[in-house]
Amino acid sequence: MEYTEWKRELRGKIQERMDYRKDYTDEEVGDAIDEVMLAEEKLALCPVVMRRRLKKELFDSLRRLDILQIFVEDRTVTEIMINGKDHIFVEREGRLQELDMGFESEEKLTDVIQQIVAGCNRVVNEASPIVDARLAGGSRVNIVMKPVALNGPIVTIRRFPEKPITMEYLLRYGSISPEAARFLERLVKAKYNIFVSGGTGSGKTTFLNVLSQYISPEERVITIEDSAELQLQDLPNLVSLETRNGNAEGCREITIRELIRTSLRMRPDRIITGEVRGAEAIDMLQCMNTGHDGSMSTGHANSARDMLFRLENMVLMGMELPLQAVRQQIASGVDVIVHLGRLRDRSRKVLEIVEVTGCREGDICLNTLYAYEETGEDGQGNIVGRLQERGQLRNEEKLKAAGLS
Repeated sequence: MEYTEWKRELRGKIQERMDYRKDYTDEEVGDAIDEVMLAEEKLALCPVVMRRRLKKELFDSLRRLDILQIFVEDRTVTEIMINGKDHIFVEREGRLQELDMGFESEEKLTDVIQQIVAGCNRVVNEASPIVDARLAGGSRVNIVMKPVALNGPIVTIRRFPEKPITMEYLLRYGSISPEAARFLERLVKAKYNIFVSGGTGSGKTTFLNVLSQYISPEERVITIEDSAELQLQDLPNLVSLETRNGNAEGCREITIRELIRTSLRMRPDRIITGEVRGAEAIDMLQCMNTGHDGSMSTGHANSARDMLFRLENMVLMGMELPLQAVRQQIASGVDVIVHLGRLRDRSRKVLEIVEVTGCREGDICLNTLYAYEETGEDGQGNIVGRLQERGQLRNEEKLKAAGLS
């Protein structure tokens, strides 16, 4: 009998012993697994290592995320991608590899998905086939089900480090220069409004976490996200808000726009929006323009200039305004854009730090403060370069007000 079939048979015997009207603890499930395994004569001939592996896999199948659990617990894995029951990919150190394993059936994969979404009060089914969720440890999960996903349920899990990454870590790995790091520290302390842009997987959320480490613990900070990912540390007066999807049971959808508006009544010193993707951009800009200095957010873009174009489009999704008025709102709200990128050697770098200096003749004016210059490659294929200073900050009013100029 194949190992997979044997495991399925053992799991069936365990399930037969359990009364599903009762809420079992992890210890009780473990005891049930031990009882079934002890009754299996074939197991007496198996090595101890194999028996331990089998017990863990049975437990993960019944109480955790089945074959995914080992990768969720593996600190070297940063992303898990499931394309149907038979194709699973993981990312380690920026490199993708396909696993030689899969789920027993599509039904088992669906059970794991329902377990994930139930843990954070979300719903996913054929009527609502797309959902963002998170695991207990904070990992972000995106799920797409049939009929939208043609090749079976699609699950993407992005893991975040258990210990938040610090600026020292980024400096050690050459993601930013010491001069630029000190410069950004002063900007955060002086309450400049900062926007972090970049492509998928460039480290926008991580960088926002790093910048938040410079916020004073005396400030009241409100975070607003689609799915809670930010790991802000050492902020005692922290409020974390998360959107909610509507469902057939009558729960009303609560959007980022609503959360931003209600946060204004919570007496915030800073409002940090995890990511803007649509019409909520106008509300975020209103925050930055109405006395909530030091607010921060992130967005997808190919460059700092491209981020401005995307902000224009997002604002126009939510409100009909003259383009000139939209650009004035952006220019007066956003002080600095930090653009991140993922280079061909899979390293993540700060590629640009740009100051928004105002709006002139209908265009938003930018002042490039730092730009990454590539100088070559080392013997191992790693890109060599440095974030070079290109200009001086023109708007120093907030630095002066904070005594940091």
